[in-house]
Amino acid sequence: MRVIVEADGGSRGNPGPAGFGAVVLDADTGAVLSEANDYIGVATNNVAEYRGLVAGLAAARDLGASDVAVRMDSNLVVQQMKGIWQVKHPGMRALAREANTLRTCFESVTFEWIPRERNKRADRLANAAMDRATSPAPNRPSANTPGGETPAPAWTPPAGRPTRFVLVRHGSTIHSAAKRFSGRNDLPLNDVGQVQAAALAAREFADASAVVSSPLPRARATADAISARLGLPVRIDADLAELDFGEWEGLTAAQVRHRYPTQWARWDGSPDVPPPGGESFTNLTRRVHRARDAMIAAHPDRTVVVVTHVCPIKTLICSALEAPFAAIFRMHLDTASVSILDYFVDRPPSLRLFNDTSHLQRIGSLLS
Repeated sequence: MRVIVEADGGSRGNPGPAGFGAVVLDADTGAVLSEANDYIGVATNNVAEYRGLVAGLAAARDLGASDVAVRMDSNLVVQQMKGIWQVKHPGMRALAREANTLRTCFESVTFEWIPRERNKRADRLANAAMDRATSPAPNRPSANTPGGETPAPAWTPPAGRPTRFVLVRHGSTIHSAAKRFSGRNDLPLNDVGQVQAAALAAREFADASAVVSSPLPRARATADAISARLGLPVRIDADLAELDFGEWEGLTAAQVRHRYPTQWARWDGSPDVPPPGGESFTNLTRRVHRARDAMIAAHPDRTVVVVTHVCPIKTLICSALEAPFAAIFRMHLDTASVSILDYFVDRPPSLRLFNDTSHLQRIGSLLS
């Protein structure tokens, strides 16, 4: 029997209340043969995705399948199961071993990354599992720590070092100086932005082991200045690009409210509504979470300098704090500012610093 396994998992907080979903389909007819989902307590997105994979493989085994094609929208899990990326995170090693053990039950197993929109069945099941519980069950084991231990209370010292994100907003451009919507453009840093990038490079980034940047020129130029000082290469991640503002690109908020009053009201009230011809915050969140999970997996217990834009930084902070969507519009981020998030294996993330521009004070006269 040839089957397709579609699997997914999610966490509202990363780590936070988490669940997985898995669907087994007949490869010839597309008929649904089995579905599984469950709420797993407090866990990370990656752990939940692995739990979905394990559940899907187990269901395929129980159906007597011989050939399995696994499809997931987690590039991290797919690349690790292909053996291209190592499984470095201790919380996922046991799950990866379990999935590899299940692989031996079949004559062949293939792994394919698919976009989230093609994985809606498993995504729906995972969200249904999370919807069943708005908070982790107090006596239920968590899957985000080795051995499934219950996470320690947040006020106790963590078991190990966090993965630290030093979130850097790029330097100034003509759009940011004029407070215009600035999304997928190729604007360079202006004169002020270049001075800001130099000031960022002179800042102390203790124990930084990697520099990851949005591909857009203003972010890349800022990252290049920092990386040259640190002696580290810059890795580009397209998922860290700014929100696509579509027809609003280059306009001020006042201009948008005047020209697009209905669309503005809908966009301001829902993360699912994109600007005309642009991108929704829901889509932005999915890709920023994908970038976050890949960086945590690639640099466990290390410090990563992440050079990106206003909306990705605010999205990461809102997710870490489990803040509502409206909080996006209640935070201010200066150009060339620094914020810090710590991600732990055994507890929720911690916001350590927000919108710090102390490194710019030494060059105040040049910026005036």
